[in-house]
Amino acid sequence: MDDASSLDISLSEDVLQPLLTTSNSSSLKDALEILIESSKTTVGRSDLASKNILPEVLQLTQSIPHSSGCHYLLLSLKLLRNLCAGEITNQNSFIEQTGVGIVLRVLRSPGVSLDKDYGIIRIALQVLANVSLAGETHQHAIWCQFFPEEFATLAGVRCQETCDPLCMVIYTCCDGSSGLFKELCGEKGLAIMAEIVCTAASVGFKEDWFKFLVSRTCVEEIHFPQLFFKLSQVGASRNCEDSNSRDDTFSSEQAFLLKIVSEIVNERIEEIIVPNEFALCVLGIFTKSIGLVDFYARGTPSLPTSSSAINVLGYSLSILRDICAREDPAGSSSVNCADLVDSLQSHGLIEMFLSLLRDLEPPAIIRKATRQGENQEGTSANSAKTCPYIGFRRDLVAVIGNCAYRRKHIQDEIRERDGILLLLQQCVADEDNPFSREWSIWCVRNLLEGNAENQKVVADLELQGSINVPELTDLGLKVEVDKNTRRAKLVNVPSKA
Repeated sequence: MDDASSLDISLSEDVLQPLLTTSNSSSLKDALEILIESSKTTVGRSDLASKNILPEVLQLTQSIPHSSGCHYLLLSLKLLRNLCAGEITNQNSFIEQTGVGIVLRVLRSPGVSLDKDYGIIRIALQVLANVSLAGETHQHAIWCQFFPEEFATLAGVRCQETCDPLCMVIYTCCDGSSGLFKELCGEKGLAIMAEIVCTAASVGFKEDWFKFLVSRTCVEEIHFPQLFFKLSQVGASRNCEDSNSRDDTFSSEQAFLLKIVSEIVNERIEEIIVPNEFALCVLGIFTKSIGLVDFYARGTPSLPTSSSAINVLGYSLSILRDICAREDPAGSSSVNCADLVDSLQSHGLIEMFLSLLRDLEPPAIIRKATRQGENQEGTSANSAKTCPYIGFRRDLVAVIGNCAYRRKHIQDEIRERDGILLLLQQCVADEDNPFSREWSIWCVRNLLEGNAENQKVVADLELQGSINVPELTDLGLKVEVDKNTRRAKLVNVPSKA
């Protein structure tokens, strides 16, 4: 009792004694440490559940003075977390004994600072996370007491250690409940999500729960535009304080959200069905970013750059590249997906992307050859746009190539917009665009596959000498035309022995 009395803890004998007896110890500190170790195993948790130890731990938790007993509070929370890890008896007891309210009072306590007591906050959230895994009743009990105000407060804690378990609690509660998910996607819920994104953008995240939340709300459902807009308000408030900000239309948090979404789409493209509304929103964001980027600035950085506008441009382009690769029309995997590329095309994607590609200065290898031939450096590049980040040209070509894959109407549009020669000219190595050559070859082959009209155009170009350019032959490539059918395709030239 010495350690307890030194902290002025008023514990009844029937609360303290079970802890001491079960742990076979004489001090509260030793008892908690022994029980924490025992509760790490399934057998240990089951044994402690049979001894009904959890109510005593809950009573201890709410009896500890938070201002002077932080260490004991942390130990009791760790024990609760372990006891509720997959042990249904303890999880049920936690709800029956108003454990959610007890944890909430701990977090609200004046002795617990949201600015520094990250360890206590993290463990308290882990307790709730473990309880939430028990089922709908447990999830509703947590949600009713924490949504929206408490979740909003915790989302504003700029700490990676607390952000991860918070995301787990929210995701687990919503995942099996359409009603709770609907609340998360309402005005108050999306405000919480915006705070979580701001926290993750500021301090990062380690676990996948954040991505699960973003995937569910932004990719699998249609709430990406609302969340993206909310994050613009963060940038607007910051720019009011920073008059030197140039990217006042996109915030760094918006760019971060797009980065995360691009990773999710790339990782899960075979699992998820992307709504048309999402694809069109991303295209709109990409279109808007074009007007904010300085395409004449020299120096090509990698993503992410110091410019939010360039980051938004690059990550939205990456998303478009991957979602356009999702659907194989020949496989007819989904009516919804089959419409996605057509919907993007109807909103001017092909026309825009060919125009962007046409306005770019030639790849570095061609620029160097041109300058050497003309003996006047930079003459033809001054009026041409540059790639704002490493890989921009490659990504443009990749989107066009993915859209053209087994889609004759898109292949035809590219031909009708004089895009075939333009795309042939991209089939060179480019130090500012890794794998640009490979994507360009893929794109040209997609243009020619099953399209006699496009093959004829390429054949005619060969007869005119338009495509017998050194940059193609130097790379061991040529356009081969079948003498009988007059159909053309891009092939490798066999190397000389």
